[in-house]
Amino acid sequence: MFKKFNLQGTMSGQNSVKTSTVRNIRLKLAKQFPGLEPCLDDILPRKANLIQIKCKDHITLYAVDSEILFFQRFEDPITPTLRLLHQYPEILPQVKVDRGAIKFVLSGANIMCPGLTSPGAHLPEENIPKDAIVAVMAEGKEHALAIGLTKMSTNDIKSINKGNGIDLIQYLNDPLWKTRID
Repeated sequence: MFKKFNLQGTMSGQNSVKTSTVRNIRLKLAKQFPGLEPCLDDILPRKANLIQIKCKDHITLYAVDSEILFFQRFEDPITPTLRLLHQYPEILPQVKVDRGAIKFVLSGANIMCPGLTSPGAHLPEENIPKDAIVAVMAEGKEHALAIGLTKMSTNDIKSINKGNGIDLIQYLNDPLWKTRID
């Protein structure tokens, strides 16, 4: 999603978000990501000066204190950035890829099912449904490599074991990772 992203070239406007809208965003986030609720006051304080940055391709970024915390495309769910995920790793369900998939994930490739089911990889016991946002961890690494969207449930990934399992949304060192707001 952010392979060719450039904030300065794509930004069409930015504005402060009203307190009532911040409240609604907080409610959406708490409902969408139950793991985020305990730390929501730290991430997005009630009286935070939340900046909404509208970009081309219908991408909206949400920033607090010059740090991009969330993004949204069209009417898709609001998604935490990888930087926020590194600070609060428990906010998204986690899947783990094997060592062989790491270089492909870091170059922005989608994750195939065999990279999630081979030795060294790990899928959680509880089923993660199709179209869920997940943190992509790597074998032997502490922090997430990427954020992705499941293309099939984890039970289907285990049983079918063919095809595309996760579409990447953001990965380490992509243009959004490198973006700073001044």
